[in-house]
Amino acid sequence: MQRPTKQEYVGLEADYCGGMTPTGTLVRDAHVFGLIPETETAAGWNYARLEDLSDKVAVAWAPYGHLASRLPPDLRARHERIFGAAISRARELGWAPNLDDDD
Repeated sequence: MQRPTKQEYVGLEADYCGGMTPTGTLVRDAHVFGLIPETETAAGWNYARLEDLSDKVAVAWAPYGHLASRLPPDLRARHERIFGAAISRARELGWAPNLDDDD
């Protein structure tokens, strides 16, 4: 029996529309909370590493009820900057935030 191939994240830059996916959101959330540098795209990260990051992000969000509107001013400003830039880039790449019938 062959072992499954190693799955790795492609990184924000190569991800669908600049990372408009759950994994891309996870990476940007980690940027907001300073868990990883904003220059880190997570390219090449495996599932275990992303899962560990997810746990850390969940802990960081917990005091704010996972709502950006509850973030303190400094984190809210960082969130708006990071996610605003991501949304602008995604739209340039053809992303539309509305859902299709298939979604």
